[in-house]
This record gives sequence, structure tokens and C-alpha cells, in this order.
Amino acid sequence: MVIIKTREEIENMRKAGEILASCHKEIAKIIKPGITTYEIDQFTEEFLKKHNATPEQKGYQGYPFATCASVNDEICHGFPNKKPLKDGDIVTIDMVVNLNGWLADSAWSYGVGNVSPKVNELLEVTKESLYIGIEKAVIGNRIGDISHAVQTYVESKGFSVVRDFVGHGIGRDMHEDPQVPHFGRPGRGLRLMEGMVITIEPMVNMGTYKCKVDDNGWTARTTDGKLSAQYEHTLAITKDGPIIITQQ
Repeated sequence: MVIIKTREEIENMRKAGEILASCHKEIAKIIKPGITTYEIDQFTEEFLKKHNATPEQKGYQGYPFATCASVNDEICHGFPNKKPLKDGDIVTIDMVVNLNGWLADSAWSYGVGNVSPKVNELLEVTKESLYIGIEKAVIGNRIGDISHAVQTYVESKGFSVVRDFVGHGIGRDMHEDPQVPHFGRPGRGLRLMEGMVITIEPMVNMGTYKCKVDDNGWTARTTDGKLSAQYEHTLAITKDGPIIITQQ
């Protein structure tokens, strides 16, 4: 069941989104060769605490960290660890912020130090695909219009879109209806309505879209070992168009 939010509830989520966006801005300043994803995770937890917010992932179905930190061929749900990041790596930091019971969700991919032109292209295409999807998030369109726009753009650039993980509704719960795939046919799926709040979060691979899950039961990575990137925003569907509540 899709839970429609009031303007007041969307405003509450926007406040959570502001904290989340501010945290990502600070993370961008500290990411460099030599830092560990564990240090980034600790930084995030402290940042949220200072802003009277909490990391919603921590404890979710037993997940032990404040962030997901996915490096290189890891698509999503990577465990933070104490291995230093290297020049040329990609790291995606994904977090869900809880402020007074209302949630906001955003992932961002970062190049570490100097990345290759091909890696930079992957990052740029993935980010652009997110905003192309957001442009379709208007009243009267269908979920499939978002999905198709993302897939068409990504594949036109020679990359692939992950099928196994999708966007979703969000509010007081991390995962609400509807699901928002990043591949599919236009004109299909649920019609978008005012007051819906969803995430759009394309995961884009340099090679095949297929993935496998590590023995930890969480971390998904590409089956061919090639790189993956992800960008995600939480947005509200309004009569004035989509409002990004995690805008940096």
C-alpha cells in the first residue's frame, strides 16, 4: 500500500534530508587515499548524533553499521572496514537518516584521488541518470516512465543498470511501496500521485548488470569484477514537480 504524505510530513522528511545532505558534503571533504570506510562510518555516526539524528540502517535486520560503504566492484550494501582506500578507487556511501521518526535516504559515489577517464565517465553517467529519472517523477506519469528513462540513457552510454536492487517508497519506514526499478517499459506500473515520497537510486555497472552476494549475506558485487557506481535521492511528488529532499 502506498502511503501518501501530507505537506507537514514531507517537511519533516525534508529536515532529515537536510542533515543527510550536509553529512554527504562533509564526507566529500575527507575522502582521500588512505582513509578507511570504517573511519567514514564512524564520522557519519558522530555527525548524525551531533544533529540529534540516528542512522536508520544500524540494526536493520541485523545490519551492523551506520552506512553502507561499497568499493569498486561492490554494487551496494558494502560493509565498512579498515582497509585504506587507494588512489583511483570508487566508494559509494549510502545512508538513511532518522530525525524524529521521519526518514531520508541518499547514496553518493566518490572518486578517490585521481580516477581514470573511464571511471569519471561512469560516475558522471550514473549521476546524470538519476536526474533524468527525477525529471519523469511528475503527477500522472507512471513508475515505468522513470525506469525507462534511466535505462535508456545509461545503455546509450555503453553501461548497464542493475536489476536486482530498486528504489522504493519511504516515510516512517525505510522501505515502503511502491518499488521503483531503474529499467523497464514506459507507460507501465503505478501512476504517480501528489504526496508520494520515493527514492530513485540507479546502480550502474561498467560491465554486466548481473550481481552476486557475498557470504556476509549483504554485500552485492558485479559478477565480472568490473566497477559499479550509485547515486540516490529521496524526492516528493508534488503539484509543483518533484522536490528533492536530499539535495546537496
